[in-house]
Amino acid sequence: MFFYSLHIDSLLSLYSRARILGFQRSKNVQKPSIVLLKLEGVASKDETNFYLGKRVAYIYRGKKEIRGTKVRVVWGRIARSHGNSGVVRARFSTNLSSHTFGSTARVMMYPSNI
Repeated sequence: MFFYSLHIDSLLSLYSRARILGFQRSKNVQKPSIVLLKLEGVASKDETNFYLGKRVAYIYRGKKEIRGTKVRVVWGRIARSHGNSGVVRARFSTNLSSHTFGSTARVMMYPSNI
């Protein structure tokens, strides 16, 4: 049996990943202020309760440098669950563009309720 040494940094993470699905919508109306997120490793409505109120970061690269970096962040917060399969609703500080659909966001493990 082989044992591999793991670095403690690779086991700890302050965020989990989420996939941006799209805006909350009905047949004729969509709400660009509310974004649907599919959380990684979450498959039921009960499991989403841990993530309510957590901060969400959509990280992307711009073309021009601003304040010495091309990396930019749009912050949001998970508001409530959506449906029964582990999807949540999030509100961002500025509305996300539709080209973000299908990309990943980071769900930070703070603020903590534990």
